[in-house]
Amino acid sequence: MSYSKRPRAALRLRATALVTLPLLALAAACGDDGSGTRAENGTTSVADVPDPAPAKSPDTSAAPRQAGKSAYYDAQLKYVQCMRGKGGYKDFPDPKLSGYLDWNKIEDVVERTGEGEAYKGGKDGVCFPEMQAAMDLAPEVDQQKAYESMLAHAKCMRDNGVSRFTNPTMSGGNAVPGGDPNPASPVLDSDSPAYEKAKEACQSKLIDAVEGMQ
Repeated sequence: MSYSKRPRAALRLRATALVTLPLLALAAACGDDGSGTRAENGTTSVADVPDPAPAKSPDTSAAPRQAGKSAYYDAQLKYVQCMRGKGGYKDFPDPKLSGYLDWNKIEDVVERTGEGEAYKGGKDGVCFPEMQAAMDLAPEVDQQKAYESMLAHAKCMRDNGVSRFTNPTMSGGNAVPGGDPNPASPVLDSDSPAYEKAKEACQSKLIDAVEGMQ
């Protein structure tokens, strides 16, 4: 079966496993001391480096976090440019202003081309170094907010007719996506008109950090 004929949930599982699971594993291994200085990938993010001097104005105090987000966005943009060139996907979508990839549009690329390499750094992983560099700069995700966002999304999906859509869970302090009761062998028809309608109605419930995870 080609990628273009597989349910969206099965396609999304590949992206989630590639991008999310390594971060969750590192977060669980490294832990969080409560200071908020450790990024979910086990490194100290640029955004979390303390300002060495007292803030003189609101703009000055916000500068370190703005710089961190800019670094993440720039890294993602380099990955996108690689995917459009060496990766072989001329219409690979721009990252969002937050720096996160637009997984809904990437999903459309996969379905249109029938090639799962759009999830995995291009053909033969040629852009994987750029993807890894962007992941290393990913801002720390508030796992409670991530969980609440996915929970609201799951409830919305059920309220809009997808009755078997499951809730997310918390494991080791990390939010684990819900969705299909059996994502390895999907039981939800994510290509059906009813599912698509619910997805569109509930998309706004997901914050950028967890879009595409469930």
